[in-house]
Amino acid sequence: MGASVRRPMRACSPSVHALLRHLESAGFAGAPRVLGVEGQTEILSYVQGEVPARPLPGYAVSGDTLVALAGLLRRFHDAAASFEPASGAVWEDGSALDDDPELVGHCDVTPANVVFREEPSPDGQARLVPYALIDFDLARPTTRLFDVVTTLRHWAPIADPLDRDPLQRGLDVGARLRLFCDAYGLAPRDRLRLVETARTRFDRSYLAMREKAETRGGGWARMWEEGAGQRIRRAARWLDANEDALHQYLI
Repeated sequence: MGASVRRPMRACSPSVHALLRHLESAGFAGAPRVLGVEGQTEILSYVQGEVPARPLPGYAVSGDTLVALAGLLRRFHDAAASFEPASGAVWEDGSALDDDPELVGHCDVTPANVVFREEPSPDGQARLVPYALIDFDLARPTTRLFDVVTTLRHWAPIADPLDRDPLQRGLDVGARLRLFCDAYGLAPRDRLRLVETARTRFDRSYLAMREKAETRGGGWARMWEEGAGQRIRRAARWLDANEDALHQYLI
């Protein structure tokens, strides 16, 4: 069977399993496989590779990585676009837009959920590149643009410099937005809506995280106590202050 990961089942697990099985049948290699369920435990394949830890290493913030990640997300979206969830499918609540969803997105493409593997570069040297997405617990119906924005929140990053990793603080966020959108092939109409969608995401994310912290406690409460809400609010203010400059890169 090979290496596997065992985790407790959640209410959304059957829906996530259906998505993962669809991705496998569609030939998308960049996601775990469902190996089975034993009682209240799910068994997924272990995706070998390297997941960048914080503070982020240089390879995780490079332009090449951003381009490769955009390609990985596009391949995932193209594979997921033909997935039809079962009637009444249960998904984790979150900040994703629920108006006219186009597909089931990952909705949590953070550095902690991307596996890197070594591949040869044009100069013959091996380099680490994004290979797979893991932890689909927050997957749910959404739009391509919303999943792109959620990804860029962490990888551009759309964040106040105070909350960025050290190697991200000097990055040209606007240029990285354009680089990612070009590599993904984001439609012009969606580029024009990217900043607006990011603002919507911040608003919904703040409310969703606060509600989960209050009602579920545990890790959600811990993240809230550690300042998650404050970071979201700072990111929103930074976006407002830099909206015009960012928008120029997207037209």
